[in-house]
Amino acid sequence: MSELKGSRESESGSGSRSGPGLVAEPVAASDAVSRAASVSVPGAVDVRALTALSETHHARAVRPLGTREIAGHLVKVYAVAAPGRVVTEREEASALRVAGPHLELGRARGSLGLAVLLVHAGGDGDYVLVQTWVEASMSDLAVFLGPAGKPDEMRPGRVGLAPCVWEAAVIAHERDAYVRNVLDGTGSMAERLAAWGADVTEGHAR
Repeated sequence: MSELKGSRESESGSGSRSGPGLVAEPVAASDAVSRAASVSVPGAVDVRALTALSETHHARAVRPLGTREIAGHLVKVYAVAAPGRVVTEREEASALRVAGPHLELGRARGSLGLAVLLVHAGGDGDYVLVQTWVEASMSDLAVFLGPAGKPDEMRPGRVGLAPCVWEAAVIAHERDAYVRNVLDGTGSMAERLAAWGADVTEGHAR
């Protein structure tokens, strides 16, 4: 469950949903328990690791840091912090420097000029994510990582590395903000981009 709150509240309906625009019949709790009890766990599922993760799962603070212009892109910046950690001005400045060279090559990857930058002071290190909206309604993602509190040692992450659960909560909001304000927005593109920049989320992600 996410406790993140956006600048706009969406309407919520009753009942369970099976997908966008599709309403499914509610399932009785007893039926769900019976089904779960009858399901065998495949060998690749690491029950011990999943249980350990569930027992230590916690909320992380998310706060918007404004919209900047970096390498010709409009970039919405967020800070994400694990308990006991905080994103400092030094770490924010380092993240902006990391994002610059990456975004300078954006046109070669089909960039449309809009991006989201996450500066994450994690529990096991620091992370910088740069998500860029690109052609054909797709996105491009780059992940950088380094030791906690040492922003100058930030390096590109391994191929295939994707957002963690807390980062994904912010990116989920940003997907909706992009569709809501830019793709489905009204008015001039300048007005749509202003609305996109103001449509942020903050609070605690789980």
